[in-house]
Amino acid sequence: MQRVTLVVVATMLAALPAFAQTTGAPGPTAAVPPHHALPAAAPAATQPSQAKPAASASVAETRSAAALALSREPTYDQGSAQRIRDVVKSYSDLAARGGWPTIPTDAKFALGVQGAHDDLLRNRLIITGDLAADKATGSYDEVVADAVKRFQTRHGLAATGSVTPRTLAALNVPVQKRIKQLEASLERLDQMDFQFGQRYVVVNIPATFAEAVEDDKVVRRYRVIVGKTEKPSPTLTSEITDVILNPTWTVPSSITKTEIAAHMRKDPAYLSRMHMDVLDAHDNPIDPRSVDWSGDHAPNITVRQQSGAWNALGAVKIDMPNSYSVYMHDTNQHSLFNDDYRFDSHGCSRVDNVRDLAAWLLKDQPQWTRAAIDAAIATGQRQDVRMLKKVPVAWIYLTAWMTKDRTVQFRNDVYDQDQQLLEATAEEAAFFNKAAEHRPTAQ
Repeated sequence: MQRVTLVVVATMLAALPAFAQTTGAPGPTAAVPPHHALPAAAPAATQPSQAKPAASASVAETRSAAALALSREPTYDQGSAQRIRDVVKSYSDLAARGGWPTIPTDAKFALGVQGAHDDLLRNRLIITGDLAADKATGSYDEVVADAVKRFQTRHGLAATGSVTPRTLAALNVPVQKRIKQLEASLERLDQMDFQFGQRYVVVNIPATFAEAVEDDKVVRRYRVIVGKTEKPSPTLTSEITDVILNPTWTVPSSITKTEIAAHMRKDPAYLSRMHMDVLDAHDNPIDPRSVDWSGDHAPNITVRQQSGAWNALGAVKIDMPNSYSVYMHDTNQHSLFNDDYRFDSHGCSRVDNVRDLAAWLLKDQPQWTRAAIDAAIATGQRQDVRMLKKVPVAWIYLTAWMTKDRTVQFRNDVYDQDQQLLEATAEEAAFFNKAAEHRPTAQ
């Protein structure tokens, strides 16, 4: 690959505020000179993180405000693919020079204390632009702690400034693996056909964040809960068409046949307690006791949960027609947004502070202010609000990307999809190459 020179200006790095990161790196190697350095990491205030919130951030509005303060740069925009190509080139160049050092897993670091592996840590942080070379000292001081925070934030870890086991593991991820993550993310973007608008919404599944983008800047950012590893959220593009207040929930047939049936076998009063109705093929209510829940065959019924505080969709559903029948919605379990690990749904995306997102989506309808939305929800009556202008939405799976401020981000491949994608792509390329070799030449 052609060498791409990415300049990191030491004076700019020196001015960056403290920010956090948590990942691990490979074996000893010389520091990369400034003119060969990777893109500089941005300040803590501009870095998405999956750190556990402080007590003051335990309310939806404060969690959203903290998330927005991280950065106004979108995870996904029209320049994302090209920026990832640039990072692949620079990381490949770094790999050719030996990558970065591996820090022993038993290494201990304490602020203000000289440690045996301090040089390795500083070298590791310098190589990826998290620490300015001219600021490195002989001990684990505040400057190094701030650099660790930068690294942690770029990797979606709690910005503590301490080299935790998760931070050390991330530091020791080889550059070759980071390149694979970048290549997989690039492949996904190359396969996408997303129509960016003046306003659009992006859910990056590995990062468990949703962004509302307007005029190329993130104006809202929210924690989200996405699919479990065994029930992953899909990647897709669609348009948001409706905001539904006090929605009912029609339980997917797969859940009815397994989870609902299992509950009913153990507790015949389960549906009643959960405010769920059983409907026949014509949407007429029937007695749950008339249904065979034995599991020997799939019951030909529909289960629908009534609107209310008990509803699994919460008070708001954001509809976005797609072949996977997934959508964005509220939840009746808001405490789950405090968790670091937010892969706990059946495939849909639960959105923290979703009423705020609803107000933004409906901003071109002046009657639907946040206060009006709250008032409508308080009535307990279902109300479907059609969007006057549909808003594009993309659910993406990026474990590696770079924002416009040149900050390189990495997240864990929770669904273990990167390697599968790269192998499938390589097999497809090999097939077409072989076919081309055997194609008859024109006479």
